[in-house]
Amino acid sequence: MSGPFEKTPGWLDWYDGPSIPTFRMPEGAVDAHCHVFGPGAEFPYAPERKYTPCDASAEQLFALRDRLGFDRNVIVQATCHGADNTALVDALHRSEGRARGVATVRRDITAEQLAELHEAGVRGVRFNFVKRLVDRVPTDALQEIVAKIAPLGWHVVIYFEAEDLPELYDFFSGIPVPLVVDHMGRPDVTKDPDGLEFGLFLRFLRENPNVWTKVSCPERLSVSGPRALPEEVGTGEQHAYTDVVPFARRVVEEFPDRVLWGTDWPHPNLKDHMPDDGLLVDYIPQIATTAELQRKLLVDNPHRLYWADSDATEGA
Repeated sequence: MSGPFEKTPGWLDWYDGPSIPTFRMPEGAVDAHCHVFGPGAEFPYAPERKYTPCDASAEQLFALRDRLGFDRNVIVQATCHGADNTALVDALHRSEGRARGVATVRRDITAEQLAELHEAGVRGVRFNFVKRLVDRVPTDALQEIVAKIAPLGWHVVIYFEAEDLPELYDFFSGIPVPLVVDHMGRPDVTKDPDGLEFGLFLRFLRENPNVWTKVSCPERLSVSGPRALPEEVGTGEQHAYTDVVPFARRVVEEFPDRVLWGTDWPHPNLKDHMPDDGLLVDYIPQIATTAELQRKLLVDNPHRLYWADSDATEGA
C-alpha cells in the first residue's frame, strides 16, 4: 500500500459526466488508446515519475467505455507507473477479455515475465521519446527488448514529437516488428499539412509498411480548441478541434488499414482544458468520413492488431 500522494500542482482531473455522442460507432468499436492511474493507494505511482495524476480506475474506464458506445479497450501503460505494470494487468483481468494492453518493460525482463504479460492480454510495449515526460530509453535497450518480444508477435508503440523525427527516422525505420506511432507524432497544426515537417511523417509511413499510427488526441494538438472557429459560427458546421482535421483526415484516407483511434482518457498532463469525451467521439466522422473508413479505424484495424489470435479462435 502506498502512503498519501499529492497531485502535480495545476493538474486537471478528468471530466466526470461526458456527453452522449451523436456519432454511433460500428459494432465492435475499440478505444485503442486509454490509461488507468492507480488508484494510488492500491497501485503506487513510480518513484521516478515526472508527474502525479489523479486516480482513474479500471471501473471508471469501463463505465466510460459503455457510456460512449465502445465494445473494447486497449489500455496503455501510463508513464507515472513506470515499468510496474500491476495496475495495467489488474485492469486487463477485470475486463474479462474486453481489453488488451501495451506495457512498459525494462531490458532485463525475462521470457517468463513476458509470458505472464501475454497471458494477461498484453500485446505490445511502449517507448516514450518525449523528453519532458521521461528519460529517453537508450536505443540499444529498445533493440534488446524488441528481440525478446518478437517471438510473441507483439508490436512496439512509440511516442515522440514532430521535431524529433529527423533524428530518429533511421532508427525507427530499422525496427523489425510492427510499429505504432502515438498521435501522428504530435504535428504542429499551425504549420501546413502539405509542408516539410508533416511531409516527413507521411514519408515515414509510406516507406515503412509495418508502421501504423493513432490519429487520436486532437485536444493535445489543437490550437483552436473545442470551440467552433469564427468562420464556422452560424454555418451549422460547428465542430471541435477543426485545425487538426486536415492532418488526421489525410492520414486516414492514405493509410486506412494502418490507423487507430482512442480517447486518451483520463487525458494526462493537459494544461488548458479537459475534454468532453463525448465531444471527442463526435470528432471521429470529421476525419473518417465514410462508414467504411470508420469501420477500419474503429473495428477492423484494432481487432487485427490486438485480438487476431482470440478472434480467429472464436470464429473457428
